[in-house]
Amino acid sequence: MQQITLAEASQHLPELIEAAINGEEIVITKDEQPVVKLTPVSPVKRRPAKAGSAKGLVTISDDFDEPLEDFKDYM
Repeated sequence: MQQITLAEASQHLPELIEAAINGEEIVITKDEQPVVKLTPVSPVKRRPAKAGSAKGLVTISDDFDEPLEDFKDYM
């Protein structure tokens, strides 16, 4: 585990990020107290959308396109 001060971290941020991505644990300290740990974010794996995959999940009522009762005065 590598500990580095906030001032040093701001000067070497790209190198610290690369080290964290490569598995090194980086702890940034302020006033000699640990305040931040750099850890890589795992990429989100998404499956491509498949046509018809939501079939049966969405329904539209029979009167969907009928005028609303509240707006009859305006028609």
